[in-house]
Amino acid sequence: MTNSRNRIMLVDDNLANLSIGKNMLRDLYEVYAVPSAAKLFEILEHVTPDLILLDVLMPEMNGYEVIRKLKSDQRWSDVPVIFLTARIDESSELQGLSLGAIDYVSKPFCAPLLLKRIENHLLTASQKKELRNYNENLWDMVRQKTAQIFELQNAVMCTVAEMVEFRDTLTGGHVTRTQLYLKVLVDKLMEERIYESTVSAWDLDFLLPSAQLHDVGKIAISDAILNKPGRLTPAEFDEMKRHVELGVEAIDRISKKTAEHAFLRHARIIAGTHHEKWNGTGYPAGLKGEAIPLEGRLMAIADVYDALISARPYKNPIPTDESERIIVAAGGSHFDPVLVGVFSQVADRFAEIARTHR
Repeated sequence: MTNSRNRIMLVDDNLANLSIGKNMLRDLYEVYAVPSAAKLFEILEHVTPDLILLDVLMPEMNGYEVIRKLKSDQRWSDVPVIFLTARIDESSELQGLSLGAIDYVSKPFCAPLLLKRIENHLLTASQKKELRNYNENLWDMVRQKTAQIFELQNAVMCTVAEMVEFRDTLTGGHVTRTQLYLKVLVDKLMEERIYESTVSAWDLDFLLPSAQLHDVGKIAISDAILNKPGRLTPAEFDEMKRHVELGVEAIDRISKKTAEHAFLRHARIIAGTHHEKWNGTGYPAGLKGEAIPLEGRLMAIADVYDALISARPYKNPIPTDESERIIVAAGGSHFDPVLVGVFSQVADRFAEIARTHR
């Protein structure tokens, strides 16, 4: 049968006090009679008590030195300590309480008073432990719920992206690859600490999944244009370009129907700006330079690279090394030149993604 009694360590260099104290306590508690500070720390390596009764005036290491050492070690810092002393004065008591003692008990012991104080302090310590455990369990529940919400959000985005890709039969695998390209670029930005103030403010758990929605507006484009087996006419291309604004509108409608839409903020920016160009000739707003949000500038590289390496009815896929050269050559015109420099460092990883995610 397991002994469930509380453990109390009684620390005193006076053997008579140890004997008296142990006799007072042993009917109610599991008592360790400890004759010195050195012995206390030796026992603590193997046994953690529920409370320590600690003599103040001891040779070699006094009670104040002992409690400092106890409170500095996280293994024992939460163990309540009651000082035992034959000398009670305000300055000594204040010093002990300042160091973390929970009470003072004067010697010689008054058994009923000592037992009642121990009972009260053990009850308080037990309640604190229960509250701490409750808070830890509550935080675990919050973390689990947050993870579930994130998984649901990601599943919704993934499903919508798959619906778009199912309709756009010419761009199979595009959503997956561009999300992976984006991750490679962001990881490199973080490694090199480029655009650090902007990147450090991002929640990457939201940013990367949100890239799946960059072409969500295509769901409202007619199949005749979306899957036309040839080049689009100027009028058809104008209609195709509307997928940017349609995507932003769709994301805005979703945002208005939920109180928790932080995960859509990046999606809106990416969907609305990934066709802007560094020199201001892109669409839909003709933004220029750093007026284009960083998310959009990153996605522009990922999106164009994937279009280059992919087959279309009007063109064959362009090899990855040539696609790399095209991206680099467009630095400062189509693309942010700083990001093009980053792309050059990870182009081999882009090529690997292109090969393995068909």
